[in-house]
Amino acid sequence: MQGPPLPPLILKTPPFAHYGLAWSPFHTNRIALASAANYGLVGNGRLHLASVAGGQMVVDKQYDTQDALYDVAWSEVNENQIATASGDGSIKLWDIHINELPIRAWHEHTREVFSVDWSNIEKSTFVSASWDGSAKLWTPDRPHSVLTLAAHQACVYQALFSPHTPSVIGTCSLDGTVKIFDLRRPQQLSGGQPPLATPALTTPSSGAEVLSIDWNKYRPWLLASAGVDRSIRIWDLRMVKPVEGEGLTVGAVGGVCENELRGHEYAL
Repeated sequence: MQGPPLPPLILKTPPFAHYGLAWSPFHTNRIALASAANYGLVGNGRLHLASVAGGQMVVDKQYDTQDALYDVAWSEVNENQIATASGDGSIKLWDIHINELPIRAWHEHTREVFSVDWSNIEKSTFVSASWDGSAKLWTPDRPHSVLTLAAHQACVYQALFSPHTPSVIGTCSLDGTVKIFDLRRPQQLSGGQPPLATPALTTPSSGAEVLSIDWNKYRPWLLASAGVDRSIRIWDLRMVKPVEGEGLTVGAVGGVCENELRGHEYAL
């Protein structure tokens, strides 16, 4: 016979509010928190490393940053490394065995970085999304980005690897669309710049900002979106209409909304 449910574990870290969190893929009791002072509007950030032990959640270590932290992702190849997304446009890589300073920092984005996601298939790669309208692909050993995704003409809130196909990334934006990129077809640029990828599919998800997306773990071309209109929409991305340009297929528009879930009182 099962006993009563255990009460939730609560961790408070005033004056820092939490924007993102991620469980370690290597340790089931370890969690990282991306945090910001003054609700991320102005002020410093902090990376908290916490663990669950003895029925409690405790902070094991923390790293202070000059600007807010909005997201965090654990490395899929090194159990001690964590990437963070910062309000100053930088991405930092931390090693939990090294105190105070990151082991690497990139600063190619020109506005806030709001999302980082580490591929669980191509484990040496992670992707960032920024309010400058772009997403960028990175590897920890390179001083510059591997690839730039010309994602949107407005803020990009999230970029997320498909859990089925390592070359596919989805993004969502203030412009009300979800876009799908195929990294196998980048455009090479001159002047030593990183290659540029354009979207293979654009889904006009909503007339309002789309704040987050998530891939279905079992059906490869099913994706959920949520946003300011307080709705969750489930998309089948196989139903597309090619867009022709100068004799070549330059993209597609489509996606069928399989279901729309309403009922929330606030933006999702």
